Amino acid sequence: MRAVGATEYGGPDVLRVIDVDEERVSPGLLRIRVRAAAVSPTDTLKRAGADVDEGARPDPAVVPGMDLAGVLLEIGPDTPTELSVGDDVVAIVVPDGGTHGAYREEIVLPRGSVVAAPQGASYAEASTLPMNGLTARRALDQLGLEPGQTIAVTGAAGAFGGYVVQLAKADGLTVVADASEADEELVEGLGADHVVRRGAGFADAVRDLVPDGVDGLADGALLGADALPAVAEGGAVATIRGWDGSDSERDDLRFEPVLVRDAAEDHDALDRLRVQAEMGVVTLRVADVVGADDAAEAHRRLEAGGVRGRMVISFER
Repeated sequence: MRAVGATEYGGPDVLRVIDVDEERVSPGLLRIRVRAAAVSPTDTLKRAGADVDEGARPDPAVVPGMDLAGVLLEIGPDTPTELSVGDDVVAIVVPDGGTHGAYREEIVLPRGSVVAAPQGASYAEASTLPMNGLTARRALDQLGLEPGQTIAVTGAAGAFGGYVVQLAKADGLTVVADASEADEELVEGLGADHVVRRGAGFADAVRDLVPDGVDGLADGALLGADALPAVAEGGAVATIRGWDGSDSERDDLRFEPVLVRDAAEDHDALDRLRVQAEMGVVTLRVADVVGADDAAEAHRRLEAGGVRGRMVISFER
């Protein structure tokens, strides 16, 4: 079976089309024919071997990818599901460090990780929803803000940050989001109530708008301690990449590291996102689509920066 993976860790050029073993279906599992797999920064870290010891090599290969869209091929025995064989679906994948990643022609996943694809969306568009959408949803849930409270969002033009802006507005929050001059119109279009310039000076700009500080912060741009002055005393901070704030000087804040793998089988949350995509509450943004043979180019462009929306690898023939 074809997949896009690497037999050594390194830059984008280590990615190529490889053969991998078929995965087996058992109770509780579904087999999916992958049509499109979205590319995320986590995928580039996986390809580069960021989470392995120096000098280690994949055994036998590493296949990245955390979210996909495709067609349901097979339902495991004794597996309750509202889906039928032949349905278009989206799914989130927790890669195993080996060949179990979304960049493969077929994959077997827990039923909780798979829902119907949003109606009217292409495979490429649908593939951009699961991972970033669930991460954004989980960030907001962990912050626990109430309608009428205020949230600041860094990295608002990115995939995670954009979903946070849109879902926060749907939750009744007031949103202060960052953007470069070039992205200001984009972030306003996502629904941000206030847009401030990204980078140095973010916290001061937020305080100019909200003198007492915002109730919560979703730090998609990984500003870390530099963004914390924007948050009110006793506020909450949702972080990605596992930062828990223990090395910060703000002991009055509640830090909430967001790990999407903890929501990977939250079927109800993923299906709610599907409904919100159909309703236009969230926007499925595709930067570009490349074939499996050009996956390295997708990684190269993502790492170069400036990509708005998700790069997508297509497995359609």
